Amino acid sequence: MRKHLWVRLLSDSVVLNAATLGPVGKWPLAPGTLGSLAGLLWFTIAYLNLNYLATLLFTLFSAYLAIQLCWEAEFRMQKRDPPQIVLDEFVAIPVCFLGMPGLLHSEIGWLVLLLGFVFFRIYDIVKPLGLRRFQNLPGGIGVVADDLAAALATCLTLNLIALIAFSRGLLDGYSL
Repeated sequence: MRKHLWVRLLSDSVVLNAATLGPVGKWPLAPGTLGSLAGLLWFTIAYLNLNYLATLLFTLFSAYLAIQLCWEAEFRMQKRDPPQIVLDEFVAIPVCFLGMPGLLHSEIGWLVLLLGFVFFRIYDIVKPLGLRRFQNLPGGIGVVADDLAAALATCLTLNLIALIAFSRGLLDGYSL
């Protein structure tokens, strides 16, 4: 994938405000965490009631936009993956909760959201399991790919925890 012409035609303010989520990325302490919280809020508003296919398509389209905008923002800021760019965290959050609509719509949905947020931040910051190598991909691809990989690791972790809890009878009466 390469940077496309349409993103180059956007003004600095549009590109930089999109990539930083306006003031979110300019927050002096832990802008990535704040961007992840914004993504969690966006997930509960826009994704929570989508089916699996719609979630996947919306996420792919969002990831494409994020790659393009983050790539252009890096170019205009003349920095590689600066902490102010938080659009990558924002668009990755929905991936954390794939395969869990039953639990998300139950009375323990808040716990699933909290665990997803915590695991995502840990995986995004620590980058275990070779997740760091995704940052080495070119431009906006590297900016977004490591967050999508952290979100996928979170998704696998949450689903594994849920399967173990189901097998031990801890989630009787619930469904994934």
